[in-house]
Amino acid sequence: MGSDTRRLFPPRLADVGDQGVSGSRRPVRRRQGDATGSESRSASPGERLRGLHGGAAGPAEEGLLVATLRLRIPGDLWTGPFSLKHRTIRLEVLNLTALNEDTSVSDYWIAGHPPGVWANEISSYPDVMRVDSLAEVADGCLYRVTYRNPPVVYAYRRLQLPMQFPLRIQGGTITWEVISKRSEFDAILRFARERSSEVSVVSIRRRPLRSHLPLLSEGQQRLLTQAMAAGYFAVPRGITLTELARDLGRSKSSVSEALALIEKKLLESALRPSGLPA
Repeated sequence: MGSDTRRLFPPRLADVGDQGVSGSRRPVRRRQGDATGSESRSASPGERLRGLHGGAAGPAEEGLLVATLRLRIPGDLWTGPFSLKHRTIRLEVLNLTALNEDTSVSDYWIAGHPPGVWANEISSYPDVMRVDSLAEVADGCLYRVTYRNPPVVYAYRRLQLPMQFPLRIQGGTITWEVISKRSEFDAILRFARERSSEVSVVSIRRRPLRSHLPLLSEGQQRLLTQAMAAGYFAVPRGITLTELARDLGRSKSSVSEALALIEKKLLESALRPSGLPA
């Protein structure tokens, strides 16, 4: 990748996580007398964010933040110049599967035009290794793109966060949802803001932890993260159950049973009145 990409997303980010990312911006602290309770619901996203950054660690650290971020895509990631060149074209990243430590493959839905029309142009970008035109879907087409990882992928790996799909791209910007603990969200946000002046928080809200991670064992949480990262829950599905089991070195039946139990717990939590969004 070029120097612009390295400035926005430096390689590996071994310091992201426990220590966060050191940035040039001064941390925003809650001012005395800031609105709380019912008043905070009418506050702007920026004001709610300042409130979350302030205050002592406590019950909030045990919950989850559900935030939507918007970021200007660096010029050396193919989606940046491609979407700037075709500003009216909408793209959605549907999944991500790691081929090795530094290479991934994702399915992209691109609005409009017959199948394959963008394949040659996409393959011309330096971070793209291969492009396959898959099929026409709804009012767009699916493309499978193999590419060199942008370092934000390493940041997510370091924090052990699953990426939430789809990621939406248009006009050189990407919009995606982050579901994480506050400390992890702060690390991602500082990481992005340190490297781009065009980062905005579209929305942010707090939810009880159990509404997303209901009493899953450590092994179940690990399997859920692995399955999500591999694209098993993507639409369309990015990996079959047989392929997922093979990649994990487990039998197909054991993975199927484990995922069924995880899905059962997630559904029971979602339907439990106490687990509904706050």
